Amino acid sequence: MRDGHDDDMAVRTSGLTKQYGPETGVFGLDLLIRRGEVYGFLGPNGAGKSTTMRMLVGLIRPTSGTATVLGHPAGTRSSLRGVGALIESPALYPHLSGRDNLRILAGYASVPGDRVETVLEEVGMTAKADVAFRAYSLGMKQRLAVAAALLKDPDLLILDEPTNGLDPEGMASMRDLITGLRRANRTVLLSSHLLAEVEHVCDRVGVIRGGRLIADGTVAELRRGAGEGGLTVTVDAPERAAELVRQLPEVRSATVAGDGKVRVAVDPGEAAAVNRLLVVNGLNVSELHREVRSLEDVFFDLVEDHRPAGPAPVEVSNR
Repeated sequence: MRDGHDDDMAVRTSGLTKQYGPETGVFGLDLLIRRGEVYGFLGPNGAGKSTTMRMLVGLIRPTSGTATVLGHPAGTRSSLRGVGALIESPALYPHLSGRDNLRILAGYASVPGDRVETVLEEVGMTAKADVAFRAYSLGMKQRLAVAAALLKDPDLLILDEPTNGLDPEGMASMRDLITGLRRANRTVLLSSHLLAEVEHVCDRVGVIRGGRLIADGTVAELRRGAGEGGLTVTVDAPERAAELVRQLPEVRSATVAGDGKVRVAVDPGEAAAVNRLLVVNGLNVSELHREVRSLEDVFFDLVEDHRPAGPAPVEVSNR
C-alpha cells in the first residue's frame, strides 16, 4: 500500500505530551521521521519510547500536542491503513501454525490471502510456516510477528524492541530483515536497546530521556555533537610527542595513556598535520589511527546526565 500523500514526512509530532496522573510519560515531543528512512528511537527503560509508539498507532491518546502519521491524524483509520506495528510481545494463537495465524489476521484486516505467502517469504519463514507457533524459537516468533505487521504492505512499520531476548544469531537475522525492509522503500521506526544494531541499520537516530527528545540526527551528526574520538599515536618518545602536539592550535589536549600511546583530542582530519609535526621533529611514528566513537559511547554521554532536562532538545542535526 502506498498512499501517495505528498508530505515527505511519515511521522510528524508537535508538542506531543502524555501524562499519567502526576507522572509525565512523554513531554513536548517534536519528532520528524522522513519517508523511506529507518529511524532509530533510543532511550533508557521508561524514557517514553513505547508510550510514543502507542500514541502513534492510537492505543493511547495524548494529553496534549499533535501527531500525524502518513499525513493523517495519528490513530485514525486513514493513518492506520498504511501502518504495520509490532509493539511489545506478539500475541498469536499458540496452537495454530504460523501460516494459519497469518491467514486469520489477513481476514481481520481484509487483506488478500496471497499476501500471506508473500510476507512469509519476505521474513524467511516459508519453510517453517506449517509449524505450530508454540514450537517456534523466540527469533522465529519475532519474525512471524514482523510478517503479521507486513500483511497490509504498510508504508510505515513500527517495531518496538524486535530483537529483545534474541541470541546473537537471531539479532543478526533480524538486522538483515530490517535492512531488507529499507530496500523495499518502507519507512521503519525502530526502538531498540542494542545500539550496535541500530548503528548498522538506521539512517537517523533520536534519543529520548525522561520523556523528552534530547538529540536527533544521523549517527555522524550525533558523534560530531558529542565530540569526535580523536587520534591515538604510537611513537618512540610519547612524552615529547604529547608536548609537541599540544602546540598545534587545533589540538584540545594530548596525554600519554597507561599503554604508552598518545591520545590526542583533535578532529581526526588533522591526522596528517599531527604526523608531519612529529616526523619533522625526528620522532618515529609507528602507528596513527582514528578513534571513532561508537553510537553506544555517544548514547551514554547523552543520558548519563540525570539533571532535569530543559524544555528544548539538544539539536545536533540540520533539518
